[in-house]
Amino acid sequence: MGLDTFHWTRLLRAPSNLALNTSRDGASRTSLGSLVVSPPSQVMVNIIHSVQGYHSKTIHFLNVAFDSSGDSLLAGDRQGNIYVFDLNGNRFNLVQRTMQACTALAFNLRRKTEFLVALADFSVKCFDTGTQELVSWMRGHESSVSSISVHGSGKYAITTSTDTAQLWDLDTFQRIRKLNVHQSVGIQKVFFLPLNNTILSCFKDNSVFAWEFDTLHCKYQLSPPVEGSVLFYKVFAVTRDGRTLVAGGKSNHLHLWCLELKQLIKIIQMPEKVRAVRHLEFLPDSFDGGSNQVLGVLSQDNIMRFINIETCKLLFDIGSPEEGISTAVISPNGRYIASVMENGSLNLYSVQALTQEGNKPPPFTLKVVEDGPKYTSEANKLITKVTSERSKGPWKSKQSKIQSRLLKLQANTSLENKENELPGGLNKKRLQALLKGFGEYPAKYRMFVWRSLLQLPENHLAFSSLIDRGIHSAFVNIQKEYPIKSGKLLRVLQRTLSALAHWSAIFAETPYMPLLAFPFVKLFQNNQLICFEVVATVVVNFCQHWFEYFPNPPINVLAMMENVLAHHDKELLQHLIKYHVTSQVYAWPLLETLLSEVLTREEWLKAFDNIFSNHPSYFLMIVIAYVICSRAPLLHCNQAADFEYFFHHRNNVDINVVIKEAYHLMEATPLDIHPQQMLDDFTPLTKGQYPVFNKYPMFIVNYQAQKWEKIRQDEIEYLRERQLAHESEAKAQEQKAEDEAWYQRQKLLQEAEEQRQKILLEEEKLAEQRQRLAVVKRELKVKELQLLDASRRRFLNYHQDQLQMELKHLDDEIARKASMRQQETNAVQDTEPESQKQLFEQHLIQDQEAVTKEMKEEVEAHRRKMDLEDQRVQRLIEIDQEEIQKAQTVAEENLARAEQKHTDTDWRPRHDEQDQEKCCREIATLLHDNRVREAELLKAMREAEEKKQEDVVQSKAQLEEEQKVAAAADGHRKQFLDDRMNDELELAEKLQREDGCFERLCNLKARCTERGVEVQQVPGSGNISLNDLSTLASSLHKNVFAPRDGADRSRAELARRERELMAEVRRLRRRITSRARARLPPAPSPATACSP
Repeated sequence: MGLDTFHWTRLLRAPSNLALNTSRDGASRTSLGSLVVSPPSQVMVNIIHSVQGYHSKTIHFLNVAFDSSGDSLLAGDRQGNIYVFDLNGNRFNLVQRTMQACTALAFNLRRKTEFLVALADFSVKCFDTGTQELVSWMRGHESSVSSISVHGSGKYAITTSTDTAQLWDLDTFQRIRKLNVHQSVGIQKVFFLPLNNTILSCFKDNSVFAWEFDTLHCKYQLSPPVEGSVLFYKVFAVTRDGRTLVAGGKSNHLHLWCLELKQLIKIIQMPEKVRAVRHLEFLPDSFDGGSNQVLGVLSQDNIMRFINIETCKLLFDIGSPEEGISTAVISPNGRYIASVMENGSLNLYSVQALTQEGNKPPPFTLKVVEDGPKYTSEANKLITKVTSERSKGPWKSKQSKIQSRLLKLQANTSLENKENELPGGLNKKRLQALLKGFGEYPAKYRMFVWRSLLQLPENHLAFSSLIDRGIHSAFVNIQKEYPIKSGKLLRVLQRTLSALAHWSAIFAETPYMPLLAFPFVKLFQNNQLICFEVVATVVVNFCQHWFEYFPNPPINVLAMMENVLAHHDKELLQHLIKYHVTSQVYAWPLLETLLSEVLTREEWLKAFDNIFSNHPSYFLMIVIAYVICSRAPLLHCNQAADFEYFFHHRNNVDINVVIKEAYHLMEATPLDIHPQQMLDDFTPLTKGQYPVFNKYPMFIVNYQAQKWEKIRQDEIEYLRERQLAHESEAKAQEQKAEDEAWYQRQKLLQEAEEQRQKILLEEEKLAEQRQRLAVVKRELKVKELQLLDASRRRFLNYHQDQLQMELKHLDDEIARKASMRQQETNAVQDTEPESQKQLFEQHLIQDQEAVTKEMKEEVEAHRRKMDLEDQRVQRLIEIDQEEIQKAQTVAEENLARAEQKHTDTDWRPRHDEQDQEKCCREIATLLHDNRVREAELLKAMREAEEKKQEDVVQSKAQLEEEQKVAAAADGHRKQFLDDRMNDELELAEKLQREDGCFERLCNLKARCTERGVEVQQVPGSGNISLNDLSTLASSLHKNVFAPRDGADRSRAELARRERELMAEVRRLRRRITSRARARLPPAPSPATACSP
């Protein structure tokens, strides 16, 4: 921004004189002191919050609050840290970091872990100590909240500020009502009365109103006791039963009000050391029923005295002038007293220890000025009685003088408040007197005094709107010009300068603005709002007319300073003119840096204590005084560089002498050249919104702004073109890389194509091999089928040979049996009749039929078995052919799919290999599935064949059983016929022998023989005789495949003919018997008996 390296070096050195208490790395390290018991005094615990770093310091506690049980303590410090102290467990915990100073606390809510904290930004927040989270955020106040009062149920709260009081519902955290008053009246405190639904509001005009909580109607008003009294109520306390109100203020008197009677009942006068009361609080007692008797009174000497309001005796006190108390809170159970000390520490007292006889100071008798009923008369009579009452003793006459002086001061206050009264209860005249006496303000109160002197408005909303605009473009790269080591400090400086630039455009173009603002940024880096308003106030009041000749230095201001220097030290001015040293060399460097380059930290703070306490022209006078006090070394300088070096570095100049000389110049300078005539009086910043700052040449600033904007636009355009060039280059590089990648891909594709061609050739070879393998398999299958067919034919031939052998064997057996029968017949012919021969022939025919039937059944079963085997073999052949065709079809489809994938792919070798592997896996899977299916099919066929075989075996067994039953029946019939035949033959032979009728018997045998031959005839076959074996064999061969029902019919026919034959035999027998009885035959002769 136009500052050279020399200015940059001076800027880094100047803040080192104003260094705050932080660690070397810029981050503060905080440690909370342990709960240490202090043995020799009444203090039970002393708590100190210290920060260890480059400069160790103590962080002050501001407010404390007990919970409803009195066993936990809530404390907040200046940096916004909230701690909870467990008094029973002797431990503490950090529950919240609000980053803002707290102004009030409340820890007696309905939910025991929640508490309310009022912050410096005028808001009230509710946090939870257990979860350490934000519960609610309540806004609505426009000034700092001084007190928080919670209803006895813990469901409602009242927050009080100087201009308003607001009633909140703590269940919904919504505002119920808002009490607004005129700014001229002001609110002191609004709070709930214990044990009833009454709200008490106390105003700065000594008026006290009681309101019904439910309806918010006014119940009553407490009238001021004396008109024009100097006792303005500031602090209040109420007993636990809500019947007695105690009020105090800027006096050593305490007013006791009975709220039931609504009148003043007593005035208590404290000792003479007490001139003002800062805090009041009753000490609870478990046995007083809520009508507390012990009252704690904190006075201006920072000592808290506890008195009995009935006996007016001092019981004990805490604190001392060396270790003063700032504020104090008593636990609800009356066991502990927590006090915030002036040094920022936190003391905890035990009430039991304080009430012991050894700790009590000598009791003082307090004066009861007058009972309440005596003050019910008119105000003038009351003042008279007080004055006359005090005139009785010497110390009372002294008080009477003080009283009259205070009344006089009250009368003249309206004329002096305009100039001397400052915010916070300070008086400018008294501060100036204090400053002249000690030369500076106390270090621990300096920031507070400065804020009061500058009358900062603390416009949070306006400042937030400036901050929300972001970092100004003029200070985006400020770290390049001012490389500050602390990042936090750099950010605060950047935000402060940006807020100034957003407030007025001139500050964005002013090159020395960082030098001017940096000392205050260093001091107020933890509160950016105060920092901004201090810098803005300094610019508005102490930098008047600086920007009228912008961008040049303020020539008019420098001319005023040169006139004053010429009036008081002409010799020094002539020496400076001699060496061409103008006011821009010896005055302007001191002005633009606010003396931070030539003074140390302590000297700078002391100088600005005086600057802020006087007229704005005092700043110019102190610069001239610095030049005059440095006249000796300046008179020895004769080089322009020496003069420049002198006013940019520290010198051996006593700041106290400079301050005194500045006061001398303020008084001795003639009015015609006095800067006070040219500069306006101090004017604070307006509240709510900041004033408009346009005291500079608008056209120059606008021109420069346009010029800077044009430069910025050109720079942006240049950066854009450079970005485009970089992008073009990057695109070219990218295109080149893409081309190389494309060629590489093409090369890979070519290699992949070659690999694919090789793979295709290999696949063709594999296909040919598969075809040859399929042909070989087919040939092998055909050969296997041929072998199976040959084996089947060979088996059939062998079976036919076996059958032929069996038939031959049967023929031989039949021939043998026939020959044997022939022999037997021939043998029997001589002895048996022809009927016996026929019977034997019939028996033989039956045996032949049975054998023929068995052979026929065996041949039929074998034929069926062979047919089933042929069908199974044929089915297996068809299944194998179908599976081969399916496998070939699947292989062809997979091969076609693989070729299609090879065609569609991007010729990447890796993908081709993966596709081939995938195809191979699919083919293997299909082949495996085919084999599994073949095995399942073979298994099913085997099971079906076994089932059929079992059915055939079962049918065959059943047929054999039926054959056995039929054979047994035939055997019985044959045996029966044989027996009857033998009987008949015997009978016939006997008859033949008896009556010689052999011829007729022979005819009968012949007929029986013919009938027997007819019986033995089978359908579809020729006549069977014992002498024709070929005919029998052919008949057996023809009838072996006859159906079963033909055999049944043959058996029925045989049975029928057998019955006919038996009937004929019986008839013949009866005839023979009857004929034999009819005549007596003669005895047979030997010739007849032996004839053939």
